[in-house]
Amino acid sequence: MSFLLPQLASKKEVDQAIKTVAEKVLVLRFGRDQDAVCMQLDDILAKTSHDLSKMAVIHLVDVNKVPVYTQYFDISYIPSTVFFFNGQHMKVDYGSPDHTKFVGSFKTKQDFIDLIEVIYRGAMRGKLIVRSPIDPKNIPKYDLLYQGI
Repeated sequence: MSFLLPQLASKKEVDQAIKTVAEKVLVLRFGRDQDAVCMQLDDILAKTSHDLSKMAVIHLVDVNKVPVYTQYFDISYIPSTVFFFNGQHMKVDYGSPDHTKFVGSFKTKQDFIDLIEVIYRGAMRGKLIVRSPIDPKNIPKYDLLYQGI
């Protein structure tokens, strides 16, 4: 399903997307097209992209092609999904130690739709961090890996 969504293949393209997407949530999925969990997430993103077209723009980013952002967002697990609004990084409190990104795939399309709506409404009110509407048992659990410490 990754062929249905636009891909960003360089740092310049990612920078351009962050700068130019206005008044919508920019969703960047960091991962690999061949990975099974990434394919599952891409399926959910592709199926919801039309429904969310007034609120969000979704792009796929290959972690091997943009190592600068992979390192910057400390993407050690894939897929990882990062959100922006008007060039500002949006953080989400998932009840986990890391608020900068969503790690793993969403369990249902509705979880992703609800999350985008909450981020969009919070961003329109000027918030930089919002609380996740997703049921905690639907959020994948993982341990943070601090590399180089």
